[in-house]
Amino acid sequence: MARFDRLSVLNTVIAGGMVPLFYNADVDTARQIAAALYKGGARVLEFTNRGDFAIEVFSALVKHCAQAQPELIVGAGSVDDAPTAALYMAHGANFVVGPTFNEEVVRVCNRHKVAYMPGCGSVNDIARAEEWGVEIVKAFPGTAVGGPGFVKDLLGPRPWSRLMPTGGVTTEEANLRAWFDAGVACVGMGSNLVKKDWVKAGDFQSIEHATRGALDLIRVIRGL
Repeated sequence: MARFDRLSVLNTVIAGGMVPLFYNADVDTARQIAAALYKGGARVLEFTNRGDFAIEVFSALVKHCAQAQPELIVGAGSVDDAPTAALYMAHGANFVVGPTFNEEVVRVCNRHKVAYMPGCGSVNDIARAEEWGVEIVKAFPGTAVGGPGFVKDLLGPRPWSRLMPTGGVTTEEANLRAWFDAGVACVGMGSNLVKKDWVKAGDFQSIEHATRGALDLIRVIRGL
């Protein structure tokens, strides 16, 4: 069961402006990555549903974070069907992210008032997700759908849409500025933030520094 209600999750995502995402098959490593993200200022993270027994790592991570970083909102990503969404919610997912929009997933999320951020790659997909009550749509893959230009063009006739590009988002100022100047509500950032080399070397401090740097840049770009 989620520890955070849907409105709190959505407001926290928008306030921070960035959802870090990662997958790691080792529970202790996942805990250290989560701690580094939290120390860097992140208050939301997405654990992606990849690899065998990912649910077991996720479940252990959720329990750990509830004690060690109680302000950290943990959600599940790469969820593409309703049974998987229900499984992750039963293990404490506070939000669900998917690579596509799925009506069965949104139905089960809405039934439990859990935020659902589906991946959409066209205006029609985004409009359809919003008809189902989705507040934040994941523009995915971010660069493949058209990058910041797609966001800007879409928000012209649809200024109410809240988009979270994932894929093609980096920690560099020019990249972040392009996305936020185009009007995104927030960004999702994975391998450009939680780098494999850092994780392999046990260099979690670099993840912390990169997280802090990206969040600081987002605040500056937003004029906060």
